[in-house]
Amino acid sequence: MDKIRIRGGRPLHGDVKISGAKNAALPLMVAALLTDAPVTLSRVPQLADIDTLAKLLAELGVNIETSENTGDGDGHAITLTAARITNTTAPYDLVRRMRASILVLGPLVARFREAAVSLPGGCAIGTRPVDLHLAGLERLGARIVLEEGYIRASAPGGLKGAEFHFASPSVGATENLMMAATLAEGETVLHNAAREPEITDLAECLIGMGANITGAGSDCLRIQGQPSLHGTKHQIMADRIEAGTYAIAAAITGGSITLFGARAGHLASPIECLRQAGVTVEERGDGLRVAANGPLRSVNLTTHPYPGFPTDLQAQIMVLLALADGASLIGETVFENRFMHVPELARMGADISVSGGNALVRGVASLRGAPVMATDLRASSCLVLAGLAAEGETVISRVYHLDRGYERIETKLAALGADIERIAS
Repeated sequence: MDKIRIRGGRPLHGDVKISGAKNAALPLMVAALLTDAPVTLSRVPQLADIDTLAKLLAELGVNIETSENTGDGDGHAITLTAARITNTTAPYDLVRRMRASILVLGPLVARFREAAVSLPGGCAIGTRPVDLHLAGLERLGARIVLEEGYIRASAPGGLKGAEFHFASPSVGATENLMMAATLAEGETVLHNAAREPEITDLAECLIGMGANITGAGSDCLRIQGQPSLHGTKHQIMADRIEAGTYAIAAAITGGSITLFGARAGHLASPIECLRQAGVTVEERGDGLRVAANGPLRSVNLTTHPYPGFPTDLQAQIMVLLALADGASLIGETVFENRFMHVPELARMGADISVSGGNALVRGVASLRGAPVMATDLRASSCLVLAGLAAEGETVISRVYHLDRGYERIETKLAALGADIERIAS
């Protein structure tokens, strides 16, 4: 497996173009299952998760055409055509690699009235049950059976609109049910729905395909089912988690980076935390400028569903707070196993104590380079950040996690002045 080697201590300066959001691209690709017409997506990031989902969709019979990457940071475009679906079973071998594969369940049942999807895998950051997906589809009239590790769903008479209350906001379940409801008969109302910008991006694409959806961005979605949807062209939103990661990189290295494509409205809570920590964040045309502004200060924060502080930036902000003056308290309320990066940061000299869902971070004067191992996607980016700020050399193993969610991260960081390289296995 590849490794990444970083020699830290170099301030990062310059401009970086933020890639298309992985967490938006995946459901947008799945949305192509809802129509027999072509759906063209632009600003598609080149990531392992995108490749995995493309293989799964191809297994189902979706034709996928990819344009050449122009190399300008805007990713590439793909056209997905689900005119000849030959299979409605998503196999274990592909689904186990990525939890987002569960998203094919709703569209397949809605359009083809049956589906079998292996129980999903993904990062080992806690138990992320699919019960809300299944309960919602049952509310829409699907019959669900779990057998031999597969979710088997059927709706011989088609799905019917209904009201469904999420016990807690779930991004994946909201996306799954919203897609399924676009082809259900009648009106579907989703209460306590997730509000993430990626859901709004999906809603906008579905509306472009002819869906009738109101309330995107709020906790109540109304979907009037349509007999069929048509094709569309849609540009994927910029990745707010990648933007937040590079913003933290500027702060902890004493540098200044302009993040082209980043939207302040998608990062309100992280920006507030950065400003409390003494970091300068300014809106600049089509993006944000983030700059170090003296010593870092401690900040207390707790992760919450959007618009709260995102759990996907918790590991990264911990690196910043590990170098801040004073003690900070981080509360993790979304995933129970999302402190697995703490022992690796401790190897680099961080002073962090974990108790249940809370981490007490006492700032230290500096971090030291060390060999470390990534345990999941966001933990891997946290270790890259730590390596950028540390004295000496850091070697990160198991960086295949990193390739799932960050496009060309070593190339982008090198262009900003980092001493970083990938070591092929």
